[in-house]
Amino acid sequence: MTRFTVEPGGGSAYLQLYRYLKEALSAGVYPAGTRLPSKRALAQETGLSLITVEHALALLVDEGYLEPRQRSGFFALGRTAPPAPPPAPLSEMSLPARVPEDFPLSTLQKIMRRTISEQGERLLSPSPPLGTQELRGAIGRYLLRTRGLTAPEERILIGSGAEYLYAILAQLFGRGTVFAIEEPSYAKIRQVYEASGAECVGLPMGRDGIERAALETCTAGVLHVTPYRSYPSGITAGAEKRAAYAAWAGAHNAYLIEEDYDAGLGAPPGRIETLCALAPERTAYLSTFSKTLAPSFRTGFLLLPEALAARYRTLLGFYSCSVPVFEQHVLAAFIESGELERLTNRRRKKAAKSARA
Repeated sequence: MTRFTVEPGGGSAYLQLYRYLKEALSAGVYPAGTRLPSKRALAQETGLSLITVEHALALLVDEGYLEPRQRSGFFALGRTAPPAPPPAPLSEMSLPARVPEDFPLSTLQKIMRRTISEQGERLLSPSPPLGTQELRGAIGRYLLRTRGLTAPEERILIGSGAEYLYAILAQLFGRGTVFAIEEPSYAKIRQVYEASGAECVGLPMGRDGIERAALETCTAGVLHVTPYRSYPSGITAGAEKRAAYAAWAGAHNAYLIEEDYDAGLGAPPGRIETLCALAPERTAYLSTFSKTLAPSFRTGFLLLPEALAARYRTLLGFYSCSVPVFEQHVLAAFIESGELERLTNRRRKKAAKSARA
């Protein structure tokens, strides 16, 4: 292969290095089990910073090209072109079990009792419109730890589940807005948007996300995507496709809605680069606790970019928070205690063990 050089206009340096190494790995330049040059050696050879090299290597680990070994470096896993067949639909996939012993019910009971004791009559007061400061702060710190996102509490909106938040987004962008969605996608996304007066167009999915031609010709004002394990296809968008989504939003002066419905259960913390990190001023990040905790936790949240947060306060700030104050305080304490991360770690390990069996 030719020597690596950063090409002007070729995109971010880390993505160019990622593509270069991916091509080398796919072509068998580094056979399975071969150790790659060290991060510092790659940085010296390419003239890039150590952080840039680490970023490119992390993406290759995410996509199954490399395996990191503690104190030994990165090793090729032997993945070559053509790409693997698309994953089975999620309805056919082994998802984390939801057995009674899986959930720390006794811990939740203690937190509920302590919340009543500590909060007292404050639990009878109405919630602030965006949600309690305690829960928004806890979610902001959780996103920083697990997704590397800066999430100021004033830009976080609490709501009772994903469908409620879809409706809020439809109102925020206004009637007549065209929403592009993945095809196939979770049926209620289209149902809620259209019921709210929005127009939806479906963009066909390829092996690593929305097909390139469909994305390039899309003229919608908003693109709603699930980059990690899209439902029901199970498809995860690769690093280049996530970068393409971010570039599309910038080029079309449009917004992205990034839905991370099983945040914490799939990829280990910080391993999947979010669209919100790639295009923070163009991305509304949406997630719920229905998967990470239990379906009965009808609590979700939106992390809005500053412009949309200001628009929400102006246009929709009259809405009352739809989640009871008691439940918000309990969930905040559950997150702050570390129980949420311990639970998702257990479930992630269980899912990985089942996949290997």
